[in-house]
Amino acid sequence: MLTLPDIVAPGLDVVFCAPAVGECAAMRGHYYAGPGNVFWRLLHQAGFTPHQLEPREDDTAPTYGIGLVDVVRTSPPDQRPAVFDVTTFTQTIRSHAPAWVAFNGKHAASAVARGLGHRPPALGPTTWSVSGVPVFVLPSSSGANQRREYDGRATRVE
Repeated sequence: MLTLPDIVAPGLDVVFCAPAVGECAAMRGHYYAGPGNVFWRLLHQAGFTPHQLEPREDDTAPTYGIGLVDVVRTSPPDQRPAVFDVTTFTQTIRSHAPAWVAFNGKHAASAVARGLGHRPPALGPTTWSVSGVPVFVLPSSSGANQRREYDGRATRVE
């Protein structure tokens, strides 16, 4: 499994977290670079960036108060399911102290919740935190999530 380095800095507004870098994104060397992933469009529509960033601009995310990390850090290529590294993830959050952690989809949020002794969350704010940082769960921006219900929300930006 290919991985990408965390894109984080101290004191960010939000760190977005996905379960693992997709194969296409890993091969291209940038977060959310798969052809069907609408992360960068949704980020702009939600008002986080003044214009829609391209995946190749992912290293500029901290200038907008945004960090990017994954919960799966490394796994042997033949290992399924991938290993969620909740310990390293929580240490990353603790050391950078963002204002919020936002999970891009329930999959990563559920893995971290279970690792911290909590029940898998629904979309929206959670009752638990990561290293004292409040958590919000977003619908996944993956192309595979295009036609799903968003817990009663009309869109993924709502």
